[in-house]
Amino acid sequence: MDEEEKKARVSLCQAEILDSLAKEEEKNKGKRIKGLTDEYATFIALNGELNENEMLICYRLRRLEALPKFHPEFGRFMLEATPGEPWGINLADLLKVESNMKWRRVIARKHLIANASENAYPITLTTFPRLGTKDDFSRPYFPPSGPALRSQFVPDEIANPHIRFPTLAANIRWRRGRKVELNVPVYRDINTPWPFRDPTVDYNLHAWPEDDDVRRGAAREGHVYMDAMAFGMGSCCLQITFQCKNIHEARKLYDQLLPLGPIMLALTAGTPIYKGFLVDTDVRWNQISASVDCRTKEELGEKPLVNDRWRIPKSRYGSNSTYISESPELRPEYHDPDLIVDEKIKKKLIDGGMDELLATHFAHLFIRDPIVIFEEDLEELDLNKSDHFENLQSTNWQHIRFKPPPAENDSIGWRVEFRPMEIQMTDFENAAFSVFMVLITRAILSFDLNFYIPIQKVTENMNTAHARDAVLDQKFWFRKDPFPKRRSREKSTASSSSSTSSGSSSERSSRSASPTPTPVEDEYGLMTVNEVINGSADANGFPGLIPLVDSYLNSMNIDSQLSR
Repeated sequence: MDEEEKKARVSLCQAEILDSLAKEEEKNKGKRIKGLTDEYATFIALNGELNENEMLICYRLRRLEALPKFHPEFGRFMLEATPGEPWGINLADLLKVESNMKWRRVIARKHLIANASENAYPITLTTFPRLGTKDDFSRPYFPPSGPALRSQFVPDEIANPHIRFPTLAANIRWRRGRKVELNVPVYRDINTPWPFRDPTVDYNLHAWPEDDDVRRGAAREGHVYMDAMAFGMGSCCLQITFQCKNIHEARKLYDQLLPLGPIMLALTAGTPIYKGFLVDTDVRWNQISASVDCRTKEELGEKPLVNDRWRIPKSRYGSNSTYISESPELRPEYHDPDLIVDEKIKKKLIDGGMDELLATHFAHLFIRDPIVIFEEDLEELDLNKSDHFENLQSTNWQHIRFKPPPAENDSIGWRVEFRPMEIQMTDFENAAFSVFMVLITRAILSFDLNFYIPIQKVTENMNTAHARDAVLDQKFWFRKDPFPKRRSREKSTASSSSSTSSGSSSERSSRSASPTPTPVEDEYGLMTVNEVINGSADANGFPGLIPLVDSYLNSMNIDSQLSR
């Protein structure tokens, strides 16, 4: 924060901070320490990070914990922060989330001051509003462009210098045959010049061959135009990974969380500004999708298929297209009838013993080319490692990720990662959404809830979530009745008689009668986010996620102090 110039800039000191944090981690050697140690308590008191009441709360919550972990991200102005170890299964562990998030912020602030400036602060924003503006939006400042991103607006130095990141950006550009194109509709008010043409675009730039993109119409009228991976992968979010007891639970949880993704995306919306302009959308998802869209013109349907195998409807960063649970509630009508899969891979997986649903899921992911491969990984195939699988799995960025155990670590089991939520500005909000999602998963498993809708409707909902004020003004497809159907076995008697030369006979048989399934179209309807979260006013409508969580907590007979 530059008080003199009244400017906020991003600090490109990720590498220095991570190095400093690594030294602190080495100093502690994995020991568990009190969450807000005396050192940090003194630090936050001197720097006014917490008020007196917050300090008291944090002091009471001090306990022995593993030091939080920090990881590199695409942008040199970004840090990924996680707990030092996974949370336990007890509900009381949920009370640690907010204080742990505060602790992470305090640690980051300490190292920012040491490596950047006294006026540097770790702020949790989905996007930095001035990223890509024409002035000096970063410290240190670098002029735009460079061989990796070839951007008009941001320098290569904005990205993490590890070879993976600039190579990822360059290979995406090479594969698609042009720079990535992000066009976000500008918010139009009485002062917006119309027709709007992004005034920051230089149509006369000739630094790289891809500079011709804008002269060919890459920058759309009425939109804010961006041309680099940094505008998408430079976004921050709130992700939660759930450890499951086995593959069956993981598959169920994966499926049931899919329809919740768009709801939580709209509910956490926090991305109203790009490149200094107010935009007419509220969330980041489609911008990240466009920033890593490596599809060729043939795969996009802009040219007839000649060299490529498929027309691919989504970017490799997109909403999910497959359900994978073995649940009898999963009806064939919920699947995407136009799903693209690599049939050869699917057959190989099935021949190897994988069931069809899971084989279809992975055969769909593997229609993509790998974007980055390290040369040493091609020299020898080590079947005790999952590097090649993870290379493709981790660059299919879907809103829910199904994560098998890594081959190299048998202490990690089957996991499901919930990825759509936007980061919030305060630790309280981030902790609230995190705890809420944990409790929803507990309710799903405890009550055997069913949120299935056709997966095409989930895709439609993800697009709906981008509308400005979608959380208030839009309606989303959602299942009306989430409770499992009670299947009663009805005995029926069937009599038949036939006349023969020897006389007549009758036969009594008893069998179970399966109820006629409800038409799929009657199972779901359009609802506001409020109706999904709090419940419908209609007595026969959706009960609401919060009431379902309340019912789960009541069923656990937990201490009233804990439930508050």
